[in-house]
Amino acid sequence: MAKVSSSVEIEGPIEQVYALAKDIESFPEFMPDLKSVKIVERSGDGSRIVSDWVGTVKEFKLTVKWTEEDIWDDAAKTCAFTLVKGDYSKYGGFWQFIDLGGRTRFESEIDVEYDVPLIGNLIKGLIAKLMKQNMESMLAAIKQKVENP
Repeated sequence: MAKVSSSVEIEGPIEQVYALAKDIESFPEFMPDLKSVKIVERSGDGSRIVSDWVGTVKEFKLTVKWTEEDIWDDAAKTCAFTLVKGDYSKYGGFWQFIDLGGRTRFESEIDVEYDVPLIGNLIKGLIAKLMKQNMESMLAAIKQKVENP
């Protein structure tokens, strides 16, 4: 399993950054590797969200689909997410938003495993590299959206 992490500092208040990150359905509008994100279940207080995701892996001309459960903690400004079902063998992670006094540090950590029949171990290193690139692209997209609306 690949474990990747990254962070970015964003020129914007934590409330704005956190609200944008929590608006996962808007991600395909400004993240080109995502085809769609659809909320299929939401708790009354919005702390638990189950969503269907469809993404692309350009390098393999591959569409990847998964359903994840997100647990949002508005007080702590965190999100823990886990795989419900989908193309990944394992998928989960944690987002944390840290107030830097008018700026925000967005930290992301993901554990992922994607088994490709016949290729297996030869491609696992590449999957980890692509997941890291994808994570950094997502953080950069959120930074861009907050800083240059």
